[in-house]
Amino acid sequence: MHTARGSSGAGALDEGGAPAAAPAFLFGMGVGGFVDGIVLHQLLQWHHMLSHTDSGNTKTVAGLELNTLADGLFHSAMWVLVVAAAVLAIRARQQGRLSPGWSFHCGLVLAGWGVFNIVEGLVNHQLLEIHHVRDDLGGPLAWDLGFLALSAVLVVAGWFLYRHGKRLEKPAAMGQDSKHAD
Repeated sequence: MHTARGSSGAGALDEGGAPAAAPAFLFGMGVGGFVDGIVLHQLLQWHHMLSHTDSGNTKTVAGLELNTLADGLFHSAMWVLVVAAAVLAIRARQQGRLSPGWSFHCGLVLAGWGVFNIVEGLVNHQLLEIHHVRDDLGGPLAWDLGFLALSAVLVVAGWFLYRHGKRLEKPAAMGQDSKHAD
């Protein structure tokens, strides 16, 4: 079994290969969904999963019950993403493929969050129109576009942070390879 503790310290890349990107990216997607659901659905109550549909009208008890169920299913899916990220992180650790750099991980988390928001915004807000960022106001397009713009900023910032972290990984990995060659 490979360990992630090489001669250069805790978390260093062993002979397992390149650092794993999927755990942090999936974690970002799950956290992005949780933030959306907790902040926009529950705390601010701007929308729910089906609040822009006839059957999901939030002004009726039946509509609120349907939205509560839909929001719960949505949160369950986000929980699955976070658990999958944890499983992949454990596997990467066992393979010696966890990055010791924060910028690598944080960049992927931000990028995952942004990608989740973009997909959710395009599919649920624009394509299916089952809800919008602000279903409690008329003319939700500006809010939807602002949500997509903020999400694009998350992706771009995350990508740059990830690339910076990835560049920092290469010298550390090469330094470790040269230690094994001696």
